[in-house]
Amino acid sequence: MYIPYAKSILDKILREIAYKPGRQLSFYARLQSNFPIIYQAFKKLYGHQYDIEKPLKDLVVILIEANKNRSQTLKALDDEREKSPAWFKSEQLAGMMFYLRQFAGNLEELEKKLPYFEELGINLLHIMPILKCPESNNDGGYAISDYRSIDPTYGNIGEVRSLADRMHKKKMLLMFDMVINHTSDEHEWAKKAKNGDPEFQKYYYTYSDRTIPDRFEASLPEVFPETSPGNFTYIEEMKKWVMTVFHHYQWDLNYTNPAVFNAMLENLLFLANLGVDIIRLDALAFMWKREGTDSQNLDEAHLLIQTYKACAQIVSPGVLFLAEAIVSPHNIVKYFGTQAEVSNECEIAYNATLMTLIWDMVATKNKRLLEVSLNHTPRKPSGTTWLNYIRCHDDIGLGYEDHHAQIAGYDPWSHRKFLTDYFTGRIDWSFAIGQPFMEDKKAGTARISGTLASLAGLEKALYSNDPKAIELAVSRILLVHSIIFSFGGIPLLYSGDEVGQLNDYSYQQIEAKKHDSRWLHRPKMDWAKAELRNETGTYQNVIFQSLKKMIAIRQDSPEFADNDNNFLVNCHNDHLLAYMRHAQDVKTLVICNLNDHHESVYMDLFIQLGFDLRAGTKDKYNDRLIDFSNYQIDLKPYQFMWITQC
Repeated sequence: MYIPYAKSILDKILREIAYKPGRQLSFYARLQSNFPIIYQAFKKLYGHQYDIEKPLKDLVVILIEANKNRSQTLKALDDEREKSPAWFKSEQLAGMMFYLRQFAGNLEELEKKLPYFEELGINLLHIMPILKCPESNNDGGYAISDYRSIDPTYGNIGEVRSLADRMHKKKMLLMFDMVINHTSDEHEWAKKAKNGDPEFQKYYYTYSDRTIPDRFEASLPEVFPETSPGNFTYIEEMKKWVMTVFHHYQWDLNYTNPAVFNAMLENLLFLANLGVDIIRLDALAFMWKREGTDSQNLDEAHLLIQTYKACAQIVSPGVLFLAEAIVSPHNIVKYFGTQAEVSNECEIAYNATLMTLIWDMVATKNKRLLEVSLNHTPRKPSGTTWLNYIRCHDDIGLGYEDHHAQIAGYDPWSHRKFLTDYFTGRIDWSFAIGQPFMEDKKAGTARISGTLASLAGLEKALYSNDPKAIELAVSRILLVHSIIFSFGGIPLLYSGDEVGQLNDYSYQQIEAKKHDSRWLHRPKMDWAKAELRNETGTYQNVIFQSLKKMIAIRQDSPEFADNDNNFLVNCHNDHLLAYMRHAQDVKTLVICNLNDHHESVYMDLFIQLGFDLRAGTKDKYNDRLIDFSNYQIDLKPYQFMWITQC
């Protein structure tokens, strides 16, 4: 977009700082093409109260310096990815997330574990936050005290660079978190604010009395009502109230101040220049605050993300953004941006809707809510993709739309209560063992904690020493994985799920963790039990080898790339989830039996979908021909098939 005034400002800035592009022609071209976007955003966000030329000049200096610090190796990787802009939508990608302390201990040991990921077929690693944070009051690493340092118990910056370099040589991707909404109260900026520095008090939402905080509180929901009620904390050192939406020790950054945008931009580009391929923007829905609203998903927050994206494209065009926006389905798609073909915000977003719907299908054994929800959710831009997961480090929230539940035949409140009771074991016939998180007993609401294996029935089955129940639990675990590997997007495992790791109750004995049930599903990796993945007859072996097989088949199936090439198929049976994946002349029908009884799908369906039954069809997962001699296919409890033409 050509904006003459924006060009004149950029030209003026470059003259003032005596910048000459030299051989950096591609950087200079990206700066020229993206600067109008940045200028327009700054004008909308800050033009009513600031002379924006000064912060824009500071921003350009930050971009130039970051470009100087970006290695030639990373610049070559940028060039390669720019030539193939859909590279991240490939069927080749499969990821795993983990806490470094729980999984390997430190960065040095993690490098030694890379062959483990390669054995399984994992080529994308999401390392949960390892930047420097307080020893206590750190929210599992999401209360950052220094964005430029690694927690010394994990290693150092040099080891991150070494890990990223080794991973790139192995064609693996590295994902880091950028905690963008708040800092720790022990961050240098917060310390200066406490000491009375007015410049840094403006980095946060600080108030001398309760007048404005009370106006905010009238419409702000509470994120953690049990452990952190309210959204403001009184700070004795500076005699002021500060906004703390998440925890009292996490101070919300004041993005109405352009100095905050620029300071966080430096931190973001620092991560990119370490060799990080995907930056997970944490809590980005909360970035802009406005009285009289819930201060989530505001237009200004989207404008901030679009501006960060424009800046990142100037310096590190091969780096992707992942939206951590666990919000309603119609709001999630907005974080891909406003353009139809490419993303001008985040290229990737957590598919929290699919995650919720998968757990709904596990409990109800039917697809009704999923079918209604997906048919009523706006489609994402074609140049973006989902991150599909069954669970992550956080709780499982039941974030489906109420009116979708009503269309599916449920009372929304009663259905959420059923799901919560089911997965926390309050229903005696449930196979699940989980715990509630942030339960509001008055409202009757809660989120759910628990490992995949324990929620899927494996813990209860092992405790009962019931071989049939163990077999069914393992089948459920494989079924839900088959969905995230085949549905469309990047599949992401949580470490330990690949070997059926169970709930860890030891957190209840640790003072800093005992009030947070999410630690139930953050167990330390049991490497002794992981060794059983190589021992035939163990459930660890069945799960690991089955997932390894799924990943290998996925990577050999171009129709599993995310090219907006999937659609739901109606089998006229609520217990059967089916969808078609296609690429050019290749198509695969995925069928999942959600029930704990046999279900059948009939030959007519395949004829309607254009399969040539005379030429033959096969289940590519089991490498077995489909027998239509009885005019139907029978699926065992929790069985899935990836059916393609011979």
